[in-house]
Parts: sequence; structure tokens; C-alpha cells
Amino acid sequence: MDFRQLRYFLAVANEGQVTGAARLLNMEQPPLSRQMKQLERELGVTLFDRSGKRLRLTAAGELLRERAEALLARLGETEKEVRELDEGVRGVLSIGAVVSCVSLLPGPIRRFREQHPQVTFKIREGDHFLLSEQLDKRTIELAVTRLPFEAPFDPARYEVRPLPSDPFAALLPASWVPASRAREMEMRELARYPLLTLKTEHTRAMHERVWEEFRLHGLNPEPLCECSSVAIIVALVAAGIGATVLPKSVVASFPSANIAVFDLPKTGFRSDVGLVWLKDRYLSRSARRFIEIFADPQEH
Repeated sequence: MDFRQLRYFLAVANEGQVTGAARLLNMEQPPLSRQMKQLERELGVTLFDRSGKRLRLTAAGELLRERAEALLARLGETEKEVRELDEGVRGVLSIGAVVSCVSLLPGPIRRFREQHPQVTFKIREGDHFLLSEQLDKRTIELAVTRLPFEAPFDPARYEVRPLPSDPFAALLPASWVPASRAREMEMRELARYPLLTLKTEHTRAMHERVWEEFRLHGLNPEPLCECSSVAIIVALVAAGIGATVLPKSVVASFPSANIAVFDLPKTGFRSDVGLVWLKDRYLSRSARRFIEIFADPQEH
């Protein structure tokens, strides 16, 4: 078994058929089929269930896919590390971000590009669950996220670099409040409105933080709607369905004349933000430099 066979195997496993995998690999179908049968003979196991229209992995096949992805990721990291000894800061930097942190990216990317114009970017958006999977598969090197990082894996696997925290603000439909009123609000007033909250099976920390603040003020409002994404909440606020509490930086990502934003001066509660990456895994020079620029207050 060699790396070439593992790449062939992953192509077939991901496509669920030899024909599609052969097309993806730019090779003929018969040689690819022979490679899969040879791999099974070498390992002494059946990797594919061939009883249906699509190939399905057996338990042995699933294990090999997991190990093959990890091995090929490490091989790619090694190749990148060796090349970077001579090349310096260049290449492609892959970053993930939760949607509520997207507005924090342009400044650091602009400063980074001024210093390292040979680096290009791939940026992916997702919740904590998806970002943890992408970090694990090395689809991304870094994630910009709200803290705590609610990953399904052991938190000890991640390195976290805290960034400046972000104040919370109240977002209300603009039609609910006079345009002339002061842009500040107390939690007691906010609790009188129907409330929308960000809460999913995988991410609950922001909801719990906001409702903890309500309880500190002797309030326990019942949310009108639990939403799975910031984009849904903002759309509902703009449509006049309810009010919400979100990090103030979110407003920059979803500007709307239909939303009025209010500071919460008597609370002082803030949303923690951080850069997250996998411990004990190689970080490219561009990733390390991006962390320095993002986290250095003098760079802001």
C-alpha cells in the first residue's frame, strides 16, 4: 500500500463509484478497479460493499478512509513545511469563520496583504461544529470564532488566542422605536419585546450568556424564536418579527435601514472572540504571521 493507492481509494470512497472516481483522477476505469482489488488483496479485507448501485464502505473501508485522510493531510503538511524553508511567506491560507465574526476579517486581511502580497486566501463560513471538522481535516488552518469554541471534540486539542472582546447590543425593528430616541437601552425595557435568540443543538453559549445577563437584572423572558443562524435572526428583526441581542460587530455584516441598534451601557457584558487552531499540527508560515497580525493590538 502506498500514497498513490490511498489517493485512488479516497477518490472511489468519496465518489461512491469507480466511473466517477476515474473521471476525477483522469484515468481509465479498468486500471482503477484493478488497483482497488489489489489493495483489498494486500490488506486481506473487503473495503467496499458492491451489492448496490453505489459502492458503500465496509467497516474496514471506513477505518481506512479515516486513516488515509489523516496520512495524506500529514504528507501535504510535510511537503508544505519543506517548501516553506526556501519560499518564505507565500501560498494559500485557508481560514474559517463563524458568520458573526466575518466583519472582523477585512482589517487583518488588508494588513496582511500589505506585508505579504504573494499569499492568497480561501475563506469558509460555518458553525463551531463544521469549523472543528474542517480544522480536523485540514480544510482550514485557522478559525475566527466566538468563545468558548463549542466543538464536539476534546477542547484540549485546540490552541486558542483570545482577541479583543466585542460588546453586545440590542437590535430592534426600526419601525418599533422613534428615530429620534437615544441609542441606549436597559435590559428591562428590552425584555418587554418579543425576543429572538441564537441557539442550536451544537451552539448554546451565546444564548446562555445573554439570558444570564437578563437573570442578573431579575428578568427571565421567554424567547419567541430560537434561530439556527445569525442571518435568520437579522432577517426576522428587519421584518419586524422581534428583537435580539447580538455582538455589535455583527451589524457591520448585515447593515439594514430596517434595524435600529442600541447600546446596553448598564450591562458591560461582552462577547469573547478568538483564533483557534489544532495543537501539535504544523502551521504554515502564513498562518503564523496572520495570527501575529490579527492578535497584535499595535497592528489595529
